[in-house]
Amino acid sequence: MINILWAGMFLSAIFVAAYQLIFLQNYEIFSQITNAIFQNAQSAVEISIGLIGILSFWLGILKLIENAHIAEKISEKLTPLFRVLMKDVPANSPAISTVVLNMAANFLGLDNAATPMGLKAMEQLQEHNPSKDEASDAQILFMILNASSVTLIPITIFMYRAQMGATHPTDVFIPILLATSVSTLTGFILVAIRQKIDLTNRTLLKWLGGFVLLIVALTSFFLYLEPSLRLALSSALGNIILIFLLGAVVYIALRHKIKCYEVFVDGAKEGFSIALNILPYLLAMLVAIGVFRASGILDMIVDGIKFCCDKLNLDSGFADALPTAFMKPLSGSGARAMMIETMQTFGPDSFAAFASSVIQGSTETTFYVLTVYFGAINISKTRYALKYALLSDLAGILTAIGVAYLFYSK
Repeated sequence: MINILWAGMFLSAIFVAAYQLIFLQNYEIFSQITNAIFQNAQSAVEISIGLIGILSFWLGILKLIENAHIAEKISEKLTPLFRVLMKDVPANSPAISTVVLNMAANFLGLDNAATPMGLKAMEQLQEHNPSKDEASDAQILFMILNASSVTLIPITIFMYRAQMGATHPTDVFIPILLATSVSTLTGFILVAIRQKIDLTNRTLLKWLGGFVLLIVALTSFFLYLEPSLRLALSSALGNIILIFLLGAVVYIALRHKIKCYEVFVDGAKEGFSIALNILPYLLAMLVAIGVFRASGILDMIVDGIKFCCDKLNLDSGFADALPTAFMKPLSGSGARAMMIETMQTFGPDSFAAFASSVIQGSTETTFYVLTVYFGAINISKTRYALKYALLSDLAGILTAIGVAYLFYSK
């Protein structure tokens, strides 16, 4: 599917560009597409280089976690759950603890920590994969949960809304939490049905119930706070937890008489090779996305939806937020730019800006996650991963639009 989609982006962009040149006399369109190719090719290199430092740091920390037997203890605690979720992964595999750490980082909105841990988890899961060029069931489940991961505290969205002058920057908190929860739940259920995971298993239901209770408790706590305090605490909470966890890892490693510096450096050495493996996959996807965006297809789709809504006498207010929805699975920076552009055009307190912010937080950047995670371990056959990830995105985005109408107040 990804091969067809990749080729389709190029061909549809060229077709639309030719239409604009011939019928609309847009003589700049092919120049814009060419510039997008060069810019996105450069961006792919910059992203890969930028990942080296982050990857190296967190791979060093993960090496400390492994040597201090922290990973082993986490695996022991979660073995019953992962026997249900990832039946092909051995109970004592270090992949279990790395998967958990990655999900915890995603949950707290710590992207810089989540990506290196996710790449390490994929590498460890690959050790149990009998077909090295094809994604295993465990890898697909992990990728889907990452591409639609629940983020408790969407700090960056709060900060952008505050910078743009929104009256209540954190009023998107509950809508985002609802939308991203639906996205994750949709992806999980789709994969569970496909992989024949027992959804009635008592262990699984216990963990899901605990997770839901945690979400409800934290949501209630944040709703109780004043808006200004909510923003300050949201910005600080994830980083406070992160620093204390780092301190705990180093302390436990010292107690085990581990040579922390040497072990950290040994783990960090892997960062460069992983970043290098990602580059070709990232380059291919970013260039295709750049061409697709520069062709003006997104604008044509939005205009078409507005036209249909007007003809059917339906509210078309959500259509102004759709550029963010269309860009979100393709490009994180592109979707962020669309969200900011929507705030600038319609005002930070407008419905379009509110809906755009909720959409931005409803799901992850699917193509980036798929490209980086599978590219790092040279997997070319992704099976049903992309299809289910996009269906999860669709569920999250539709929920985001729905809850935006439900929660928005002028």
